[in-house]
Amino acid sequence: MPPHNASHPPSADTGATRGRLLDCALRLFSERGFARTSTRALAEAAGANLAAIRYYFGDKAGLYRATFRELCDNCGSSVDFDGHPSLEAMLRAYYDSFVEPLKQGERMQQAMRLYIREMLEPTEQWQTERERDARQHAGLVAALGRALGLQQADDDLHRLAIAITGLGIQLMVTRDLAETERPSLLASPEALDAWAARLVVFALALVEAERVRRAPVPPSRPTPQR
Repeated sequence: MPPHNASHPPSADTGATRGRLLDCALRLFSERGFARTSTRALAEAAGANLAAIRYYFGDKAGLYRATFRELCDNCGSSVDFDGHPSLEAMLRAYYDSFVEPLKQGERMQQAMRLYIREMLEPTEQWQTERERDARQHAGLVAALGRALGLQQADDDLHRLAIAITGLGIQLMVTRDLAETERPSLLASPEALDAWAARLVVFALALVEAERVRRAPVPPSRPTPQR
């Protein structure tokens, strides 16, 4: 990211300062929300000064936007739905984008809180998030349509895409339940990778059920006369 309104960084500890600001922004914004988090609190938490926020991000809104961009980049939330050799491979890449962030532990929980807070207390960032989610959904709908041989998306194809996405979101939302009721489900990177594999199986079952539902019903045979 290019610096803002400065020719030299405010200190020699440039990369570390920017990283600390982003880490503290994630924690404070997720706990307090955008409006109730001051630039002074952000700077103090990061062990920086206000000039550092201006230098790297321009202002508080710029730091807020950068926090969401970092989450998107690190969490793999933008999946390329084209170019996969099979539907199964595409779905594995998609569910990896849900599972990999869970390996970040507390950081992922903060990210979830931040997203939910933005949804409940929207800022200008919410429109950006909605547009990103819409692009993601459109890519998944197109990929599923190709897999089912459909020329045009209909309501049921959108329902299928939302249901498949819901499998991944549910894993993230119910993390606390899993940790309480069955800790082994999230206990290691290998356990999380098993989640991605199982979600692919579940999603393929949904796709197959939709394929069967759409298959033409064969005409009934007349009952032979005796």
